[in-house]
Amino acid sequence: MTNKTSALRLIYPQWQGGIVAHWMPDLPPDDASRGYYLGAYLLNFLAPDTGQRMIEVPVSLDINDRETEKGINSYQVILKQTKAALEILNNETPERIITLGGDCAVSVVPFTYLAAKYPDDVAIVWIDAHPDVSLPYDDYKGYHAMALTACLGIGDEEIMNVLPGKVDASKALLVGVRSWDKGMKERQNKLGIKGLSPAEVSDNSFVVMEWLKQVGVSKVVIHFDMDVLDPAEIIAAVGTDPDGMKIDEAVRVINDIASEYDIVGLTVAEPMPRVAIKIRNMLSKLPLLKD
Repeated sequence: MTNKTSALRLIYPQWQGGIVAHWMPDLPPDDASRGYYLGAYLLNFLAPDTGQRMIEVPVSLDINDRETEKGINSYQVILKQTKAALEILNNETPERIITLGGDCAVSVVPFTYLAAKYPDDVAIVWIDAHPDVSLPYDDYKGYHAMALTACLGIGDEEIMNVLPGKVDASKALLVGVRSWDKGMKERQNKLGIKGLSPAEVSDNSFVVMEWLKQVGVSKVVIHFDMDVLDPAEIIAAVGTDPDGMKIDEAVRVINDIASEYDIVGLTVAEPMPRVAIKIRNMLSKLPLLKD
């Protein structure tokens, strides 16, 4: 049911939401921190050209501008980039948005924009190894871990006041979740967000489709974090938690939803191109290619 040609392709290479360098000691820390930036451009390069209008959200590359404020790392940068992304959407007024990021928080502006555009008729399917329901007072200060709660209208007051809409927690579903920071499983349960393990969707999408039927919406936004994928098949993200979803399983779930619902938002997020970063650094050291 998705009309892909009517979608705006939003290139959103935000990387500041993640505090991830320590998980990749094989990469220079600054390169690892900004890896999502390169990942967004690689996704756009690899994605088929379907005639979509494409716009890029301006994102800072300043590695030093990462001050934690109000419980969120790189707060001012993220707030500025949030406003820039929203200005683009307000100017373009798209009916559908495909977002290529970037850390998980790149879904926040498109999803809340679409929630405001289609009030009470949007469900979120969040395909991710992690629930992303952190809040600024939690130990981890990366905004990408707060992305789903932000879509639900829960989080930093100033950012929440900027966002145009929200989705009720009863209309959010986690798919492929298998890794929780301390207290996050309890918060997920307290918010009433249903979660499905990779095993529950490995053979078919029945549970997802039944949940959508019960929610009673006509439109769906889908967040596809590449860390949901099984590292035994592909290592495409920072996270390498075992026993994830196979590529074909994730694609099947998304296409099954699209066969019965209007997909108004699709985000592909958190690609960490380790090999590409190493090749880039190698090339930068060769004669005639040095700056």
